[in-house]
Amino acid sequence: QLKMVNYNKLSSLLEAATTALPSKEKPHLLFSWYDYGLFSTMLAISGLIGIYFGCCGKKQNTTKEYLMGGKKMKVIPIAISLVASHTSGITLLALPADVYVFGATYWLGSISMMILSVITVYVYLPVFYNLHLTSTYEYLGRRFDDKTRKCASFLFALALFVYLPIVIYIPALAFSAATGVDVHVITPIVCSVCIFYTTLGGLKALVWSDTLQFSITVGAMTTIFILGVNATGGFANMWQKSVE
Repeated sequence: QLKMVNYNKLSSLLEAATTALPSKEKPHLLFSWYDYGLFSTMLAISGLIGIYFGCCGKKQNTTKEYLMGGKKMKVIPIAISLVASHTSGITLLALPADVYVFGATYWLGSISMMILSVITVYVYLPVFYNLHLTSTYEYLGRRFDDKTRKCASFLFALALFVYLPIVIYIPALAFSAATGVDVHVITPIVCSVCIFYTTLGGLKALVWSDTLQFSITVGAMTTIFILGVNATGGFANMWQKSVE
């Protein structure tokens, strides 16, 4: 209940601050032509990556090539893709607000995540790799039976149906606030591009698209961090204000 009150208060303050701006200043908060150009270019490059690996690269006509990238992909793009896959709009938009309102205790979750990552790498992945599995559900089918595999697959799909709309809606809402474009317009466009390059190019297209998009995201976050530090008068002042 306390969290809800704080979020409502923060939302009211942001809304009041935005509404209080003079009308002639509001256009400066919206996307300019180069913002639209960068966004469109990133979507276009992602689509071209899918076309390249689907049509011009090695044919995606086997399970090994389509779902596993031929098992010949490099470590760095795979690692970046894994990190990007676990970084959603909730991570980029909601967590900074949560830390600002309630403090930085959220970082404690990173400890359990690191422990889980080590266990996954040294316990689970060698088993999946040696058995040449394409998914964890295939392992459940081999270890138990087909009913267990289907049940786990259904529950995961059900969880995604509940989770994905939230993950898609949050960045779409931010994009709508910055551009004025309706959420129901931008969401199908972005989703269609993602489905296109993933379906056409398989795992290779997905990994390299994730690498591109995550690199741009990190670059933008680094730029915002540098501008924020300069605006507060240096890192020491920024840290002191955060403590206060």
